[in-house]
Amino acid sequence: MKEKGLRTKETIKQHILNNKKEYIIVTLLFIIGIFLGVFFVNNLGEAQKTEVQEYLNNFVEKLKQTEKLDNIDLLRISIVQNVIFAFILWFFGTAVIGIPIVFGIVIYRGFCFGYTISICVTIMGMSKGLTFTLINLLLPSLLLIPAILAISVSGFKLYKSIIRDNRKENIKLEIARHTIFSLIMLIIMIIASLVEVFISTNILKALIKYF
Repeated sequence: MKEKGLRTKETIKQHILNNKKEYIIVTLLFIIGIFLGVFFVNNLGEAQKTEVQEYLNNFVEKLKQTEKLDNIDLLRISIVQNVIFAFILWFFGTAVIGIPIVFGIVIYRGFCFGYTISICVTIMGMSKGLTFTLINLLLPSLLLIPAILAISVSGFKLYKSIIRDNRKENIKLEIARHTIFSLIMLIIMIIASLVEVFISTNILKALIKYF
């Protein structure tokens, strides 16, 4: 088991090294999205902040009043969202003209991440806001974000391969590789859903009285 774990770790390391430039690009795009999310929150008007504050307060109160969470329903929603998201990344990754859309999706995902953290900190304060977002986002994001970036890199790699060699046989082979890789990442995204629902949400539920 230990040997298998080491082989998996080495395979992942080698994959990242082989696609270092692509990972740097998509990671930078994700970081740009985070900064855009933070910038957007910093420029919100008072009326918009009040609306978000009301939404957050309602969410916290509803969670406090809910005695037992419907984990199966939450899991179903989370998995469906991740499957759709992975499919969109895969689909546009298979189209040469779709790569700008893939990059846009990465920026958007970073924007959502930065927006969520920034708005929670702004509304709840530094300590409560960071605690809230770390509990709610950190654990699933450790799996979800790398999987999203990896599918994006796979699509980018497919695009570059087709540009270099647009023979039908090569295109079919690269699309097959991209599809298999995307399916593996989708499994990781589904595991992230399990972590989100059965670990993060339940921890948040246990600590929600402090918010």
